Amino acid sequence: MSRTAQVQRDTKETQITLRLELDGTGKSSLDTGIGFFDHMLDGFARHGLFDLEVVCRGDTQIDCHHSIEDTGIVLGSAIREAAGDKKGIRRYGYFILPMDEALVLCALDLSGRPYFVYDASFSGARCGEMDTQMAREFFYAVSYAAGMNLHIKVLYGENDHHMMEAMFKAFGKALDMAVSMDERITDVLSTKGVLS
Repeated sequence: MSRTAQVQRDTKETQITLRLELDGTGKSSLDTGIGFFDHMLDGFARHGLFDLEVVCRGDTQIDCHHSIEDTGIVLGSAIREAAGDKKGIRRYGYFILPMDEALVLCALDLSGRPYFVYDASFSGARCGEMDTQMAREFFYAVSYAAGMNLHIKVLYGENDHHMMEAMFKAFGKALDMAVSMDERITDVLSTKGVLS
């Protein structure tokens, strides 16, 4: 059974269509109107081995905020939908990812209960056309829309590009672990009997 989701969200600020396949090969087709953000989403998909298609038409004449935050909402919704009832998945995922001088930790729990912890700072205001503060807004939106407990911490680093790219790749690797099936898990991995 293919674990896929297609989500569309239309507001006065953004029109987004996103398709996610959890059991993919890392292929992506990305058009958010923000080149650096496309680069980050490609790293997430490629290293998480997800197939991801995103088209976003947003009010980038104002800034990148709405497009990035709303894409996070849509991606989180797609993760939740594609994971289904979560029977047989590992539920937890974590990864510590090095990228040159930067080292980033990501840990998550697909518990159905959103919580977000973020510990990172950047020296510059932007990477390409993406405001560096939007990394936090994106992952917060993903966490709450997916019902995911998500922790991201930059352990150290100097180059903003490296630190942010390591975040997206570490998130992809951690999510891949969490949604992976384990034949030893015959129901949901929870003492409650549900993950919602």
